[in-house]
Amino acid sequence: MLEKIREGSQGVIAKSILVLVILSFAFTGVSSYLGSSTEAAAATVNGEEISESALEQAYQSERARLEQQLGEMFEALAADDSYLASVKQSVLERLVAEKLLDQSATELGLRVSDEQIRTAIMTEPAFQTDGKFDNDRYQAILRQLGYQANSFRDMMRTDMTRRQLVASLVGSEFVLPSEADYLAGIQGQTRDIRYHVIDATPYIAQAVVSDEDARAFYDANLAQFMSPETLSLEYIELNAKDMANDVVVTDEEAQTYYDENKQQYLKPEKRLAAHILVNLGDDESAAKAKADAIYAKLQAGEEFAELAKTESEDTFSGEQGGQLDWFEKGVMEPEFDDVLFSLSNGEYSAVVKTSFGYHIIKLLDLQPGAEAPFEDVKAKILAQLKEKHAIDTYFGLQQTLADVSYEVPDTLSEAAKELGVEVQTTPVFARNSAPAPFDKPDVLKAAFSDSVLLDGMNSDVIEVDANHAMVIRIKSHTAAGTVAFDKVKSGIVQRLQQEQANEVAREQAQELMTAFPSTEVEFVTKTNAGRFEQDIDGAIINKAFQMAQPADSAVVDTVALASGYAVIVLDKVNAAQGIDENMLGALKQRLNAQYSEGSYRALIATLKANSEVVYSSVQ
Repeated sequence: MLEKIREGSQGVIAKSILVLVILSFAFTGVSSYLGSSTEAAAATVNGEEISESALEQAYQSERARLEQQLGEMFEALAADDSYLASVKQSVLERLVAEKLLDQSATELGLRVSDEQIRTAIMTEPAFQTDGKFDNDRYQAILRQLGYQANSFRDMMRTDMTRRQLVASLVGSEFVLPSEADYLAGIQGQTRDIRYHVIDATPYIAQAVVSDEDARAFYDANLAQFMSPETLSLEYIELNAKDMANDVVVTDEEAQTYYDENKQQYLKPEKRLAAHILVNLGDDESAAKAKADAIYAKLQAGEEFAELAKTESEDTFSGEQGGQLDWFEKGVMEPEFDDVLFSLSNGEYSAVVKTSFGYHIIKLLDLQPGAEAPFEDVKAKILAQLKEKHAIDTYFGLQQTLADVSYEVPDTLSEAAKELGVEVQTTPVFARNSAPAPFDKPDVLKAAFSDSVLLDGMNSDVIEVDANHAMVIRIKSHTAAGTVAFDKVKSGIVQRLQQEQANEVAREQAQELMTAFPSTEVEFVTKTNAGRFEQDIDGAIINKAFQMAQPADSAVVDTVALASGYAVIVLDKVNAAQGIDENMLGALKQRLNAQYSEGSYRALIATLKANSEVVYSSVQ
């Protein structure tokens, strides 16, 4: 049995799923192996508890993973408490699945020996140096992760035992060649069709919808007319960038700053370089020999510019006698840079190697460094001093804002008075339509928090951006509810008129389909239409590929469009073309992945159905 399990665990799909299982296990930590606890259980699986601390640790690890994967998008999602609650619930479900697997492995008598664990640790690349196991590195990593050697081995034992069970399942899936061939043939199939569209737009004007009809539709579909939760905020905003516009800096202050910081305003030395280049190519030694031969010619008295034209493999600069450009120090590669700035004017170097090849570098001219005149940098200094004064003022005001808005938490008026600013008001907005900067995740989270929304308190100081902060409080709040009939009546009337017009189009489509082929209506013809045709309405393509293959005559059917109906004639089904082994191989991998995932989910569902799983509320 173990041999079959080991063989099954070698597949690509099996390894992929095992990696997910291993990672999810790692998120759980080792707390479950350190003995029982009196803390509340997040869930109980056949009498075995999953602790709240284990859930919280796994949840925080999952949050970190999502944040790294999604970046700024995660910040927006995390502003919605319901999203984070769903993440935590999914983490708990994963821990329950792991517990079920562990219990099942124990029932099946699956075991992992001490020697197997030792081998796994010895062969783990993370614990190796130069391909060999490094005990010092192993111990250092354990200390870094907060593991003791014994608890880590216990974790490895449970993990490897679980892997035996999972690998025996996901590694046993296979895809028959006939399955891949059949699916490739279906996916690559094309169809010859004709279609005629009956547009409902001309019939809208003829549709009659009474107030009673509109009201009846409204009453029967109240769920479609729910309005989202909305609010309006009062806020005090501090922005150093805006403050800088009001700062006055005199020319004398700018001059003083310039005199005290002249080293910041030095124009760097520039050097005009030329070179002769020999590319590395496939034979580096031959390139070096060629460069040395060119250097010998220079030493013998030949002109640098002429040799650059005839010998340099940088043909563009070679045409200019090797001339490149003016360079400041630090622009070129260090090897090139160091040599260029060590040369005297008119001097050339010995052979120098860089990632581009072998160079002989010549200094054609230089511009010494010099102080930039005050007038040249005056505008820059004024802007810097304004920004500095604004930031200093900003931090002082931010502390005042934090103190007063906390001490007087039920109004912003006192804080505004202390700061000498006005309390501003936002328009009414919903969570998913907030104007900038109130669409920032931290601002949204504060706006919809209990303390602001329900208790009517001032928020803490919220860092919107660098040197940009605000404090908010609720001004008005409307809970989610049903939109009044009068506000949606016109939309309902338009919808019902469209439905009536579509019904007229449907009847005409039925008549046309019944009369086919004895009709003079013009049809659009499309041969070899694929499943993902872009220039035809998607509803027509989808219907065409749902229709039965024609036998003796064409097959005719109708399909609803956004505004109207279409009559579709299927003339011919064409076999797929151009299916190669690469396509079949990729298709087999996808099918194998689907089969393996399906089997894994089915196993968990079966184990769960035959077990007693009790959940506490997820906080």
